[in-house]
Amino acid sequence: MEADTLGGALEREHRQIDGGIEAYLAGLDGPADPAPLLAALTGLRRHIYLEEQFLFPPLKAAGLMGPIFVMLREHGQLWNSMDALGQLLADGADADARRVACTALLALLDAHNSKEEPIIYTQADTILSQDAGAELRDFLARGTTPEGWVAGAASR
Repeated sequence: MEADTLGGALEREHRQIDGGIEAYLAGLDGPADPAPLLAALTGLRRHIYLEEQFLFPPLKAAGLMGPIFVMLREHGQLWNSMDALGQLLADGADADARRVACTALLALLDAHNSKEEPIIYTQADTILSQDAGAELRDFLARGTTPEGWVAGAASR
């Protein structure tokens, strides 16, 4: 995907998120610095928010209801996995438990992204209006997830 497209920007975020989790995993054999993982989790929550609030509604309105439904369901799974991982960190769980949770989250992300990138992101620049695309680009540049916001399909 071209770097200057919305899809390209969203794919870059996927790589940054994955990279933070992978960096944390690489450090688990020593005194693991949680900063890359915490940044990745914050980034993933923000990424899910921007998709559910800015990207998915116009794509759903354009007829991509089935694929969007799958993405929303998977967002809920990702959110629940992040919550569980956060709880392991808060509880001071051992490195093996954190490794298993991070590896499971990466597997969920891989399965999700392998559908989202070719099906959803390729449509972003084509279907989104100029205003909707500008709003999404603006959020990509400086937006943050509102306090207390939770993915629509996450367990509450």
